[in-house]
Amino acid sequence: MVDLSRVTFMDSSGINILIAAHQAAISAQGWLRLAGAKGSVLRVLQLVGVDQVIGCRPTLEQALTA
Repeated sequence: MVDLSRVTFMDSSGINILIAAHQAAISAQGWLRLAGAKGSVLRVLQLVGVDQVIGCRPTLEQALTA
């Protein structure tokens, strides 16, 4: 679980880290979810399609129960 609620900026470095973490989780038969992304961070995740690959939820609580 990655809580992005306090993240105010994300570039390609952050995207690459999230994708690598997702791939590592899948390889270990686990999962990764993102929670609380807002504003420009959410927009970046949507523009590059990360939200289609990694589960994104509006709140940490929703991410934990999804």
